[in-house]
Amino acid sequence: MQYKLLIPALLCFITACSQPPKDSGRAYTKIVWSDDFSGSGLPDSNRWSYEKGYIRNKELQYYTARSQNARLQNGNLVITALRDSLRQGNDIFPITSASLTTRNRQSWTYGRVEVRAKIPSSLGTWPAIWMLGTNISEAGWPLCGEIDIMEHVGYMPDTLHFNVHTKKYNHAIGTGKGTKIVIPAPDKNFHIYAIDWFPDHIDWYFDNKKVFTYTNENNGTEAWPFDKPQYLILNLAFGGAWGGSRGVDKNSLPQALLIDYVKVYQ
Repeated sequence: MQYKLLIPALLCFITACSQPPKDSGRAYTKIVWSDDFSGSGLPDSNRWSYEKGYIRNKELQYYTARSQNARLQNGNLVITALRDSLRQGNDIFPITSASLTTRNRQSWTYGRVEVRAKIPSSLGTWPAIWMLGTNISEAGWPLCGEIDIMEHVGYMPDTLHFNVHTKKYNHAIGTGKGTKIVIPAPDKNFHIYAIDWFPDHIDWYFDNKKVFTYTNENNGTEAWPFDKPQYLILNLAFGGAWGGSRGVDKNSLPQALLIDYVKVYQ
């Protein structure tokens, strides 16, 4: 009798040990795309493209593709916001930065997107790690869907933000979905920011601890546009509708966002 009881108990133990912890963030285990930013010079053009110009949100920075604003250094991608005097024709751009994307290079539907980064923090900084639907040119925002893996604004130095934007749920109409967590001085060290993206929900992770879940309501693309590919964006904005809403400190520049690696698992 004791022998018979031991067998199912042992099987249960083996099964439990073979399953990842519920909050491990490792439902996806095969790396399908990555960049560890080794070497020097400019980022790999086979992996990354650049946004250029004044792009969105009334931000103060002019995005460039120059090494002064985005370069590889000491095993990191360094995105730097500068006080500048960049001249193009008759125009002078006093603040520059960079926004790198995988648009027209690589996109994904479902999987784990993991980024190890060290953010800057001063009045006006607005670093972000985020994703947009590849159909944005046709569908527009927010119907294309947006996944904000991490955002930080310098006037809230101890707060990290994790959000999602869809046509039904977005900040512009006051229905945004997301969360924020308080972490003392998150700019002082590298941290891991990640999502696990499934057909029925998306989980957000900070240093492998789950902090937010957005669930598929199964009532159409206005709430769940996330069955289509998305591309990744790494940028450092300065000022703008959110980042500059409490003012900016231009004297704090330069400021840099450091990216140690990007890994995509499926």
